[in-house]
Amino acid sequence: MRYIKLGRTGLDVSPVAIGAMTYGEPDRGHPVWSLDEEASRPLIKHALEAGINFFDTANLYSYGSSEEILGRALKDFANRDDVVITTKLRHVMRPGSPNGGGLSRKAILSEIDHSLRRLGTDHVDVLMIHRLDNETPLEETLEALHDVVKLGKARYLGASSMHAWQFAKLLHLQERHGWTRFVTLQDHYNLLAREEEREMLPLCADEGIATMVWSPLARGRLARAFDEANTGARSATDSAYADMLYTGSDGDRRIIDEVGAVADAHGVTRAQVALAWLRRNPVVAAPVVGARTIRQIDEAVASLDLDLTDDEARRMEIPYTPRHDLQGISDVRELERIKAAIPGYANA
Repeated sequence: MRYIKLGRTGLDVSPVAIGAMTYGEPDRGHPVWSLDEEASRPLIKHALEAGINFFDTANLYSYGSSEEILGRALKDFANRDDVVITTKLRHVMRPGSPNGGGLSRKAILSEIDHSLRRLGTDHVDVLMIHRLDNETPLEETLEALHDVVKLGKARYLGASSMHAWQFAKLLHLQERHGWTRFVTLQDHYNLLAREEEREMLPLCADEGIATMVWSPLARGRLARAFDEANTGARSATDSAYADMLYTGSDGDRRIIDEVGAVADAHGVTRAQVALAWLRRNPVVAAPVVGARTIRQIDEAVASLDLDLTDDEARRMEIPYTPRHDLQGISDVRELERIKAAIPGYANA
């Protein structure tokens, strides 16, 4: 494994991150397709053995069960100082309860303690805000995050999908007040969703922000032929969300066909090609891979040895057509509309 620095920090991370939303007791809440602890532990162990040291979770995932499973596995299989743990907060953890979510000072200081307890550690390496909270002043959120770092409960800070102007405003406020700065952004970016190339990725490049990519395989669309049905356990509950993110247009078909052609030429899988394409962008530090099988972990690691030519990349990029930007969703009402359309996500 060849480790890289996370943005302008001195933190060494593997250029593949394991997305732990996949791991959590399915009866605890979203997602209902998560793997229980018995099924999750071998995958986490295999990722560590492959040299992956970067693990991403959130308090929302299976309402804390993901953090619990990940924390126990890392304690059993790794040295705490050798792994990089990222968790996120913002979403409602106690539906109907005042201050049960959001990014108020009270919520942040409470939820980081809950996350640390579930993870079984005294600190996380990166604490991220899981979208914006439009009902809390930005200054209150940013100062509370700064205090979490000064208390030693987080080493670094990160953010997730929002509009570029919003992220620029956050960075400006942090600089203005001398608060701890965001070092990473988790955003939605892949061959079928490239709207981030317009403003967000250039902003991150200019500011030295490393990105972690969620849905790097476009909910599996880039890992199979266009007409091949998705029979995975996740597909039944994910389809509503995925249909909002991807158009299924002729352009998507052409991109997916080109991914297949490049994969065949190299004798590798489509997933390896799609992940290798992401690595061509220097702003991308690591795709967040929600691996459900050993094979998927091995494909992600193998993608690091695949170098695409400029011509191959261009062939896959040319068919792309602009689409409605869902990457920057941060409005609470819009988010609620999307969640209502996703089975099992109503209380998330």
